[in-house]
Amino acid sequence: MVKEIQIRVQLQEEKVAGFLAKKAARNLGISANEITAIKVLRKSIDARKAIIFFNYKLAVYINENIPETPDYIFDYKDVSKAKEIHIIGFGPAGMYAALRCIELGFKPIVLERGKNVQDRRRDLRAINQFHLVDEDSNYCFGEGGAGTYSDGKLYTRSLKRGDVRRIFENLVYHGATDQILVDAHPHIGTNKLPKVVKNIRETILKYGGEIHFESRVTDFIIKNNKLQAIQLQNGKEMPVEAVILATGHSARDIYYLLHRKNIALKSKSFAMGVRVEHPQEIIDSIQYHCKGERDELLPAASYSLVHQVQNRGVYSFCMCPGGFIVPAATANGEVVVNGMSPSKRNNLYANSGIVVEINAEQDLRKYEQFGVLKGLEFQKDLEKLAWVAGGKTQAAPAQRLTDFVEGNLSNTLNPTSYQPGLKSASLHSILPKQIGGRLRKGFEEFGRKMHGFYTAEANVIGVESRTSSPVNIPRNEQLEHPELEGLFPCGEGGGYAGGIVSAAMDGERCAEAAVNRVLGVNQ
Repeated sequence: MVKEIQIRVQLQEEKVAGFLAKKAARNLGISANEITAIKVLRKSIDARKAIIFFNYKLAVYINENIPETPDYIFDYKDVSKAKEIHIIGFGPAGMYAALRCIELGFKPIVLERGKNVQDRRRDLRAINQFHLVDEDSNYCFGEGGAGTYSDGKLYTRSLKRGDVRRIFENLVYHGATDQILVDAHPHIGTNKLPKVVKNIRETILKYGGEIHFESRVTDFIIKNNKLQAIQLQNGKEMPVEAVILATGHSARDIYYLLHRKNIALKSKSFAMGVRVEHPQEIIDSIQYHCKGERDELLPAASYSLVHQVQNRGVYSFCMCPGGFIVPAATANGEVVVNGMSPSKRNNLYANSGIVVEINAEQDLRKYEQFGVLKGLEFQKDLEKLAWVAGGKTQAAPAQRLTDFVEGNLSNTLNPTSYQPGLKSASLHSILPKQIGGRLRKGFEEFGRKMHGFYTAEANVIGVESRTSSPVNIPRNEQLEHPELEGLFPCGEGGGYAGGIVSAAMDGERCAEAAVNRVLGVNQ
């Protein structure tokens, strides 16, 4: 017999050997000897009050063992001689599209502008140490996409878009810890993600797929509104029947290419702002009601904040406890910041994007001349301003949080995890009023919600501009572009995802749609 139950365990109880079995037996009114196994289905922390609880959802096995057969089986088959589906981009959407193609008996041909995960590291070092950005190999482009060098956060609200559990199980199949199946807010960690990404690559190659690195797509060959071929930077043309476009939210050249060819695009709302960085100890003390170091059983504390300012949302984005800030520019002459964490989340700092909602229809009137690309041009201008304010290097403009809100230039800045360094600048005046003004009010409100958050010990660092794509590539019910047969916009770059898991699910859906086109289904 298997019983599913929910229990609450105090922090101090968690330290007692065999505590789960004792609690489960008491909950079920049976002897602990009758319990043969316990499987943790979900675990979360409730730290809203001074006494901290762990919430558990358990499957309790009574006089029977846990089945050895996994819930998910991934049936990969040899597709080396099968029909081809081309995939542009090898981030989460592209990777899962390729894996799904193999399951469905089709051969994925992946074209990735960047390098493999090992070679990519040298280009990341060049950004951090020498302030040199390779436009094809950076924190956004390369094997695994922006997801490889990120926190590996897997929390998603996109529960209706696909089978979230299947995505998690596939990550475990490829080397992620099975703890991601349990945690309420799971993550893998930037130190472990490259191995998982490499294993996914090896699965695709093992079963007959192809992956071509340093292969930037520069043109689409179109005839009678149908995609006939794609052209690479080296001039090579590849005939295609179905193309999954999974290039991510920073592949601006793709938007320009589609726009030049009069292929329909739409502007969409997005968000921009800054990164705020606190000593992790401050966030721990606020969230866990403690002084000094947090209890060893507690992970680095995180937070989620939101406030409405003048009819626009101001909110935390991609919060990285125990993490560090990285330079996420994709070209020289711009400064973009992002955050990530190692699996143990044991760095001294906590950082988060604090961003403001940008309404594409109401907030970009000065950029109307750029049509559907107005949000992209707005992004670019702000990133260039940050580059100039940072000294025309990858150093980022920054202020102490209190100085930012009060409108003062910071004479000194706090220590930071951002390797290229910080330069004191008047971020409050660099940012447009629609962003800067709302951020200042938002920070004041966050200080009221989290006493201690509003402090001179925190830095505000700019700019956080790549939260999502400012452009949508439309698609119909078959997930195909309504004006270009054979093109399947996918993931964050198309405007259909907002993180690793939602992008992966969209990749699988687009693979299924592309397969249906090749098979002549729904045509």
